[in-house]
Amino acid sequence: MRIIRHSSFVAVPWKNGGGVTHEAVRVPVGGDSFDWRVSVARIDAAGPFSEFADHHRVMVLLQGAGVLLRFSGGPAPLVRELRRAGDMEEFDGGVATHCELIDGPCVDLNLMVAKRLRGVRARVEALRGERSFRVAGHDSMLVFPIDAGIELRRGETTDRLGPWDLALLSGQEEQMVHIAATRSAGTRGAVSLFVATIPQQ
Repeated sequence: MRIIRHSSFVAVPWKNGGGVTHEAVRVPVGGDSFDWRVSVARIDAAGPFSEFADHHRVMVLLQGAGVLLRFSGGPAPLVRELRRAGDMEEFDGGVATHCELIDGPCVDLNLMVAKRLRGVRARVEALRGERSFRVAGHDSMLVFPIDAGIELRRGETTDRLGPWDLALLSGQEEQMVHIAATRSAGTRGAVSLFVATIPQQ
């Protein structure tokens, strides 16, 4: 298990030069191309997204009033809205996409996975109490708390993650992972948690 703190994410220019994203992890580490990547980006102005024709994209709103995503290529533009932290959209990185801000700058989480890695599963869920997850051998599992801290336990090892920290679990053997919210008992609601599984093919 690898814990990547938000403070250690590395600033990287957008492919189209329109901004900066902060990479948490890239596989493989070196080179311009990648099998998959996790990053957090601040969007300050409306504009087109970079083209990643060989990749499937997952975008999650983390902060701000929201965005409108306009996808071209069909008989009429397809529009999707992300308005609340935790709202998620999946789309083809090769489709022309224009982003409009609803009311000021936003921050989003981006997962990009090569299309040849089929069977990627991603979701945002509300974590109350404790949940257990089974990580299959050879898969990679990503755990990213959005709005509060969590505890992540595997065997005898327990790690604490703050909001926007990333846990990366991978290995050769199946394993069980236990995740618990660390909100105080008096705090309303649940922890919004992004979880993704990437098959290694």
